[in-house]
Amino acid sequence: MSASPSTAGRNKTPKASAGKGAAKTYTITELSTEFDVTPRAIRFYEDVGLLEPERAGRNRVYSQRERTRLKLTLRGKRLGLSLQEIKQLVHMYDSPSDTAPQLEAFLAVLRNHRKQIEVQLEDIRVTLEEIAQHEARCERLLEAATAAPAPKRPARA
Repeated sequence: MSASPSTAGRNKTPKASAGKGAAKTYTITELSTEFDVTPRAIRFYEDVGLLEPERAGRNRVYSQRERTRLKLTLRGKRLGLSLQEIKQLVHMYDSPSDTAPQLEAFLAVLRNHRKQIEVQLEDIRVTLEEIAQHEARCERLLEAATAAPAPKRPARA
C-alpha cells in the first residue's frame, strides 16, 4: 500500500521514543501510522535497500534518517518514479557531497520521467480519439438499426 497524497509527508507529531539528549527513534508501527502505509510495505522498502533500521533484539528501530528516507521514498512513488530511481535519489540524500550534483541528478530524473508521462499522455489522447470514433460509428449504426422496420417473418404452419 502506498501513502495517500493527503497523508504522506504531513508534519504530524510522531509518537517517537527518545530519552533526554537521545536522538528520536520510531517503531515500524509508528511510521506506518504516520505515513499511512503497512508495516509490510516498510519491510519491503528495507528488502530493496531503501531503509536500513537498527535492531534492538527482534525489533526494528528507525532513526530520523530512516524516517526521512521513508518520506522521500513515498514522495518518489507519488511522482511515479521507479524503485531504482527512488533508491538513487535516497542514496544521494545520504551523500555528504555538494548539493549541486544531487540537484542536477534529481532534475535529470524528473525530466526523464516527465518525457515518459508526456508520451503516455499522447498515447492516451490517440486512444480516446479512436474510442470516440468507434462510439460515433456504433451510435449511427444503432440509430439506423432501430429506425428501420423489422423484416417480416413468414408465418409458421
